[in-house]
Amino acid sequence: QVQLVESGGGLVQPGGSLRLSCTASGFPFSKYAMNWYRQAPGKEREFVAGMPSSGGNSNYADSVNGRFTISRDNTKNTVYLQMNMLKPEDTAVYYCVVYYGVGPQWGQGTQVTVSS
Repeated sequence: QVQLVESGGGLVQPGGSLRLSCTASGFPFSKYAMNWYRQAPGKEREFVAGMPSSGGNSNYADSVNGRFTISRDNTKNTVYLQMNMLKPEDTAVYYCVVYYGVGPQWGQGTQVTVSS
């Protein structure tokens, strides 16, 4: 079955950086687009960034464009999210997501807290 394991979250000050990782298994990773979503307290989950299987043109939510970068290493079945210039409003649980099979498959999430 599909497994997505996120890591790299934590507490960071405003303006700081974090890199999230998501290691995948249970599906042909190199053939699927990978995505990051997030859910802030009291809010719905929202799309953050996505990258096609080939690693070509990525797309980003307006709120993170220019600060976050998604990348992938198909030899390691891993997708990354480099987050720079973090803001308090980036505080959320971040999820790795792949659209495989009957619908989206989600990891367990990793908490990112941006606070001084």
